[in-house]
Amino acid sequence: MQSIKVETEKGHEIVQRVILSQIEDGSLQPGQKLPSVVDLSTSFGVGRSTIREATSALKAMGWIEVKHGGGTFVSKVLPTLQGSSRDPFDEADDIKEILEVRIWLESGSASLAAEHRSDEDVAKLQHIISSMEQAVELDHTQMSEQADIDFHLAIAAASHNELLNTLMSSLSSKLTATMGKTRQLWFFEDKSSSTLLLNEHQAIFEAIAAQDAKLASKLMQAHLQKVEKVLKRNGSW
Repeated sequence: MQSIKVETEKGHEIVQRVILSQIEDGSLQPGQKLPSVVDLSTSFGVGRSTIREATSALKAMGWIEVKHGGGTFVSKVLPTLQGSSRDPFDEADDIKEILEVRIWLESGSASLAAEHRSDEDVAKLQHIISSMEQAVELDHTQMSEQADIDFHLAIAAASHNELLNTLMSSLSSKLTATMGKTRQLWFFEDKSSSTLLLNEHQAIFEAIAAQDAKLASKLMQAHLQKVEKVLKRNGSW
C-alpha cells in the first residue's frame, strides 16, 4: 500500500484561514480595523510572530492593509478568489527556485534598506541580532530559525518599498518551510555554522546601519549563495 504523507497545518496558516473566513462571511467588513497583534495573539493562543506571518500573507494577497502607526484594516476593495488573492509563491515548492528568487530579491532589498532605513529600522534589526545571539548561546533551534526569518523580513520592511515588502511577505511561509531544511544541511557540514551565520547577519546589519548600500547588497548575495553551495554539495538539486 502506497504511503500518504499527511501535512499538518501550521499555526500561521490556521490564523490566516480563520481571519480570511471572517472577511469572506462578513464578520469583518471592508475598512474595519483588526484587533492589535497582542490581542490577536491572546485570542488565538499563539505567539506574536505567528500572527505577523498570517497578516503578512493576507496583506500580500490583498485582503488587509497595514497603515504605519495606524493599525491593520480589512481592505476597502477586496480581491476576488480567482483573481489577485492568489499568492504568486503558493505553488513554489522547489528549494532551488525559491533560493534563486531570494538571492536577487534580497540583495536588492538589502541595498534599498541601507539607503532608506530609519533609526527605528536599525533598532529593530539590532533587537533581532540580539535574539540570534541569545539563540546561539542557548542552542535553541526554533528561536534561531524564527530570528533568521524575522531578520530577512525586517530588511525588506526597512527598504520602505511597499511592493518589495509585499513580495517578501508573500514568501514568508516558504521561508519558514525551507529555512529548517537548509540550516540542517549547513549545520551537518560544520558544527560552528551557527556562529558563522550570526557573524554574517551581523555584517549585513552593520552595512545597513552604516548606509553602505553596495556592501549590504554584496554581503546578502554572498550569504545566500553559501546556502546555494551547501544545497548543491548535498545533492538537494
